[in-house]
Order: sequence, then structure tokens, then C-alpha cells
Amino acid sequence: MDSFRLPGTDIPVKLIDDLSKDEVLEFPAFKNWIELLQSNMSLQSKPEHVYHKSPYVLRDIKIQALDRFGKRIGFMKIVANITNSEGEFLPGAIFLRGASVGMLVLLQPDDLPAGSQDEKHVILTVQSRVAAGGLQFVELPAGMVDRGSFAGTAAKEIQEEIGLEIPEDELINLSELAIPPCPGGEEQSPRAMFPSSGGCDEYIPIFLHEKRVPREQLKEWTGKLTGLRSEGEKITLKLVKLEDLWLEGARDAKALAACALYDGLKRSGKL
Repeated sequence: MDSFRLPGTDIPVKLIDDLSKDEVLEFPAFKNWIELLQSNMSLQSKPEHVYHKSPYVLRDIKIQALDRFGKRIGFMKIVANITNSEGEFLPGAIFLRGASVGMLVLLQPDDLPAGSQDEKHVILTVQSRVAAGGLQFVELPAGMVDRGSFAGTAAKEIQEEIGLEIPEDELINLSELAIPPCPGGEEQSPRAMFPSSGGCDEYIPIFLHEKRVPREQLKEWTGKLTGLRSEGEKITLKLVKLEDLWLEGARDAKALAACALYDGLKRSGKL
């Protein structure tokens, strides 16, 4: 089994067959994860840090498996061996997949008075999610971030999934409105929701787009079959009242996060 050392360190990274050092270091999810981990672990040198007396050290990384999207890496499973001088360890089994983005699209009939908060509807998607063991999983529209900005990816995903074109400059990042930037010198973390931080690096900023549309258009979108057929997607739209989002999307972390963020930001006057 081949291995290499992380640049500038003595930390070995064990590879699997048909995987090169360059591919690992260029895989965005691995690159972002290791940079964030090393930066935050360096803070243990400060006397006030909770682990200062017995700091944890990244000893080695073992790559166990990966999936490719064509030739490029899509997902990677790794184990990071992190221990301190007392023999204590931190759980380090990680599924690397990178950032995603969620979209809270609020539609309101345009025959209501300007400024009205009535009859707001949320677009949800119903689609197969084999990992969840189901064929009709209800969730907020979402997609992985590969290249480009979060906002651009969000707009592209929503157009592909529901056929609604949204200018990037009409998106509001709810996550950034709610989560202040981490001060310099403190532990850093993306300003987003982590759906499974115990074993996955994925984080999801939630974006908002509000649009007034003809009342008849709302009816037409409900039950519409859409999605990228070439990628095996078959997506049905579900239009629900904003006040019912917490219930209709109760299985989906993105929907619950969007519900909480929207409500909290409204109550605090930030939105």
C-alpha cells in the first residue's frame, strides 16, 4: 500500500489502489477538511485552550475507500488517528463529501397587497433517497457544491430541480445572517449547518429566495415531474404552507434548519 506525507509535516497518509497523492491533495473536500483541522488543532498551543495540558496530535490518515463521479473523486472514506500523550483518542472515522447548499424558496400569490406575510408557500422536492431507504423522501431542494459560489450553485440547483430561474443576486444567505464570523485567533468553522458532524464533513448553508407569482402558477407547480433525467433524477414538487414546513419536512435536516433560521431571523429583525 502506497503512502505519502502531508506537505510540511511528518504525518503519513496511506493510499488505496488506483489513488494518487495529487488526487488526494486536490480533492476539495479533503483539502478543506485538513486545512481546517490543522488550523484549529494549532490553537491547543494557547494556555487557555481546554486541551493545552495534553494536546491532541494527528498521527496518521488512512484512506479506506472512495467513489468516483466519472474520473474525479466524489466521496472518500478515511480514518484520522488523533491521540494525545495520555493515550486518549478522538473519533476519526470520516465520510468526506464536501459542501452542499440548501434552498428555501418562498412563493406568494402576487394578488396580495405589497408587504403581506400571508399565503407564503415553500417548494419541497419528493425524490428517491436510497441512503434513507426510501423512494419518496420529502426535502428542501439541495445540491452539492463543486465549482463556483454557493449562491451560484444554489441558483443552478433550483433551476435544474424545479425549473425556476433565480438570479444569484436575489438570494439571501440565511446561515451567514444568523452565524457571525469567527473572530481571529478562535476556532474556525464554516457558517453553515452540519447535518451529521459526528462522521461527515458536509456542511450546508441555507439560502432564501422569495418570489411573488400568479396564483395559478402555484397550482401548476404542484405535482410537476422535473429533475435531470440524464442523472437518474425523478423529482416531484410539493408545495406546502410556510407554517407547515416544520411538519412536512420533519425528516429533513435542511428543512428544519431553514424553518428555524427563517423564524429566528424574522423575530430578531435581521430579515
